[in-house]
Amino acid sequence: MPKMKSHSGAKKRFRANAAGQFKHEHPGQRHLMAPLGGKRRRCLRGSSTLNNTDARTMRRFLPYA
Repeated sequence: MPKMKSHSGAKKRFRANAAGQFKHEHPGQRHLMAPLGGKRRRCLRGSSTLNNTDARTMRRFLPYA
């Protein structure tokens, strides 16, 4: 049976942690930040984990993660 291919975009954006959850950075931080409020910019800092529904999709995209 041939190897399964990983989704190239998902490889760059998501990482699996030891608990099997997927960690990701918040989108929308590269440019055009000036019109955003300070609270919104602070909330975009750091990383978060995907919910269970999206994690199921990620497992299909990243079979070897």
